[in-house]
Amino acid sequence: MEKVHGNTSGLRPAQLKSLSNLYRRRLAPGTVSSPELARNLTELSHELRREISLLIDRRGRVLSVSVADAKAAELPPIRRGEERLSGFHLLHTHPKGGPLSKGDLSTLFLNRLDAVAAVEVRPDGLPGSVHVAHLTPPGTVGEEEDWRILPPRSAYDIEDFDLGAQVRALEEEIARAARVREAQPDKERAILVQIDRGEVDAEERLEELRELARTAGAEVVYQELVARRHLKPGTLVGVGKLEELTSRAYHLDAQTLVFGQELGAAQAREIEEVTGLKVIDRTQLILDIFALHAQGVESRLQVELAQLRYMKPRLLGAGARLSRIGGSAGSAAGGAIGTRGPGETKLELDRRRINDRISFLEKQLEQVSVRREERRKTRSRNDVPVVSIVGYTNAGKSTLLNSFTHAAEEPRKVLAENKLFATLRPTSRQGYLEGVGPVIYTDTVGFIRDLPHDLSRAFRSTLEEIGDADLLLHVVDGAQPGADTRYEAVRRILSDLELQDMPEVVALNKADAADPETLAREVERLHGLPVSAARGLGLDELRGELSDRLHRLAELQAAQAEEQRLDAERRKDELNRPSPRPSELAGQYPHD
Repeated sequence: MEKVHGNTSGLRPAQLKSLSNLYRRRLAPGTVSSPELARNLTELSHELRREISLLIDRRGRVLSVSVADAKAAELPPIRRGEERLSGFHLLHTHPKGGPLSKGDLSTLFLNRLDAVAAVEVRPDGLPGSVHVAHLTPPGTVGEEEDWRILPPRSAYDIEDFDLGAQVRALEEEIARAARVREAQPDKERAILVQIDRGEVDAEERLEELRELARTAGAEVVYQELVARRHLKPGTLVGVGKLEELTSRAYHLDAQTLVFGQELGAAQAREIEEVTGLKVIDRTQLILDIFALHAQGVESRLQVELAQLRYMKPRLLGAGARLSRIGGSAGSAAGGAIGTRGPGETKLELDRRRINDRISFLEKQLEQVSVRREERRKTRSRNDVPVVSIVGYTNAGKSTLLNSFTHAAEEPRKVLAENKLFATLRPTSRQGYLEGVGPVIYTDTVGFIRDLPHDLSRAFRSTLEEIGDADLLLHVVDGAQPGADTRYEAVRRILSDLELQDMPEVVALNKADAADPETLAREVERLHGLPVSAARGLGLDELRGELSDRLHRLAELQAAQAEEQRLDAERRKDELNRPSPRPSELAGQYPHD
């Protein structure tokens, strides 16, 4: 007897037998139902007082029988990406009558079914009207843009509806849309979702997510700020919102859903199952950007290390989906012939490879760190002041470095692009300051709020090099709103590195593109100097401020060194002073 799925509790063996016999039914290819099948279904549904669902393929074969509504019907895994339609249609009963429900239509859309049909059950158990709906082509705009609901038909003339012709026409439209997409530039189309939990900078975070996606090479076709005080445990925004986003993706031809929050492995899997889209979070997006822009050996090693550390816990969370060697969980007692033995799960193999690779990368980075330390010692022996340029990503640090060092031509020119994280490795160039002389300027990795933990660990040794500088030049993008919040984000990272007490000069870059009132407010709030590195505005004033600060620091260091020298001489005099003779000590203490 074929298996009957769904809520079969309380059913008699004879009823289960009748349900199982539905597997023997055959329909003519390209038809939704037949009068005989519709009557058989409604009589059984009337007797059981439950909904019955059949999944039927294009050859007219019944693939599954479920005692359930459309949403709970047993469906096979859909091969998303290979076909835009699943190749199955769902036929089920409505014991209480009525048209297609919202759940019926959601099942049609989310599973890309060829069609969904509901047969009304009359009070006498005979079939009533049949309601049918099918998908509409991508890009359709209308009241029912995801699906088209056809006028009700009688169960006795439902065979006249040519479902096969409807499916062929729909797939031709889908293929035409795919050809148009292939003719366009090869960019991944993405939908962005940022959850607003009451943060004052929620909209700014969404725009930053958009810039991250653009830098990663995606084409943002839609973005939404979703207000949620409390996140749903599995899907963050709830199934209803995910269905809306899936509809957007279908009609905008988007393949990727990007969340501004970090997703756990289970959350990402559940969202993928509901939407059928590729799901990534902000952390993975930043890792992709770092991998895209990594040029030097050290940067590549650090990015790969961060990616592996990010991947490892998510690999562990995917254990249930990875097959084991052997038929009984890989144990020696079970399994098919030829597979018995100690065995090893694919998960364990992948985990071991990741651990081995992480160990190798950590050793490689230790060697790079030793070489970097040697270069730092060489610079300190030269007694040349060092200015570290720090700031939020895409604030214009590299452009400012090029302006200060006159490195306009290759090979001295530092890469400066209007993208996030264009620079991933510290770059040092020698410049000159009036009254100071030669100065080493060091361009550092751009900072970002909520820097992913794995990246923070990987780049920690690189960022710690900031501590060897004499002065920090903190570059802030003055043309974008929220300059103070980005400034504080950088200060928090410096505090994590225990570098919050280092002297700094604040430069409000892109002043030529900033709103004058906003710029004046930020100058007063951050005590910064307005400049434009691209146009050379305000750079003389900034050089003068750097020169003054380095002079004051040099004087302070000289005073501290002089004080230390005097302390050392005093201690030396105390040690070299001759001890008093016993005769000199006599009489100092009264005798008993």
